[in-house]
Amino acid sequence: MGFDFDRFEDEGLSEAFVEWLVDEQWLDVRGHFERLWEYYHNPMYQIGQARGVNDKINESSRNYIQGQEYGLPPRITGVVQVGSGGTVVSGQSAGNIQRKEVVIENDIAWRVNAMVDFLFGKGVRIVSKSPDVDKRREIESIIKAVFDANGGAGFFQGMAVLGSVYGFVDCLIRPGREVLVRKPRNVIAGVQGVHVSGSVQGKSSFESILNLASDVGLELIEAPRALPILDENDYRKVRYYVQSFYQQKNSVGQSGGFISRLLGGFGGGGGKRQSTMVTEVIGPNGWQRYEDRELTSEGVNPLGVVPVVHIQNLAQPYFYEGLSDVEQLIGLQDELNTRLSDRANRITFQAFKMYLAKGLEGFEDRPVAPGRMWCTDNLDATIEQFGGDSAMPSEDRHITD
Repeated sequence: MGFDFDRFEDEGLSEAFVEWLVDEQWLDVRGHFERLWEYYHNPMYQIGQARGVNDKINESSRNYIQGQEYGLPPRITGVVQVGSGGTVVSGQSAGNIQRKEVVIENDIAWRVNAMVDFLFGKGVRIVSKSPDVDKRREIESIIKAVFDANGGAGFFQGMAVLGSVYGFVDCLIRPGREVLVRKPRNVIAGVQGVHVSGSVQGKSSFESILNLASDVGLELIEAPRALPILDENDYRKVRYYVQSFYQQKNSVGQSGGFISRLLGGFGGGGGKRQSTMVTEVIGPNGWQRYEDRELTSEGVNPLGVVPVVHIQNLAQPYFYEGLSDVEQLIGLQDELNTRLSDRANRITFQAFKMYLAKGLEGFEDRPVAPGRMWCTDNLDATIEQFGGDSAMPSEDRHITD
């Protein structure tokens, strides 16, 4: 089965267009934003997970690679990077070029984290401008209850990180079961009951309003999931909100034969965690949820609007996406990592002595060590020393700093 949007009763919502969004547009969007996250997080991978790197391992290599190696030139990594995204650094071998010593200094992460700690370290307090003191206090209490129920300061910190990395963040408002069960007129009556001074009924009504506020969910949608359908005449209006992602299941699918399943019980490769592709479509009048293109649930949207708050990191006119702090720093980060890797290789060559032996048989099998002697009948045999700690003022300053 595929998408069926008859519930929305909107001829402008096309199943074919949403299929194109999920099948083609989502892959490009996901690859782009996952690369931004890789530069921020700079994850570490084992060598076996890096395609194209395995045959480049030598005595100068580490047993892991990092996400920001994507931006290093092949003369350092020995690998030509391919693809526009992904969660593992991958590439093709760059011929006979050997892998050098790779140095990564993640300047992006500490910049973003310092900004988040500075802006939202103590959370955010929203102040009402109502001239009525009692009403102002009640509004602030209700808003505080909503944010406290969704993580308080942690909610704003997560929002800031996502917005800084991706350039924007979407907040999806999900009314809880209690909110959906209560009729709007009852809620309004409860709000009006708050202003009954000294009344037990007023206090209980306000407490019920706070309970309802605590039942409102605020879900931060990361950019790789977001596929908004905008108004053709106004990019600032969201007609429908589509999100697509893979959801991990708490189940394992068995693969292979009896031996494979048997080994799985002893820590072997007997299975793989199952996942399903989720596509959610939310409109002003209704919503649907698909898993692997099968409709699993749907319902009416009681709010009457698309419940999404869109926040740009830095404004970018005529674009839904804002400007990412990470994307602006990628060029500078690559330059820093390249120069640090070059410098590490120069220091390595200068710090260790090397020897060139001529006319000595078996020299390569006998390491240079105190008390070691070589014998030969070749009168022209020589051992020449090169490299070592030559004077390099720039390197001395770098180490001192």
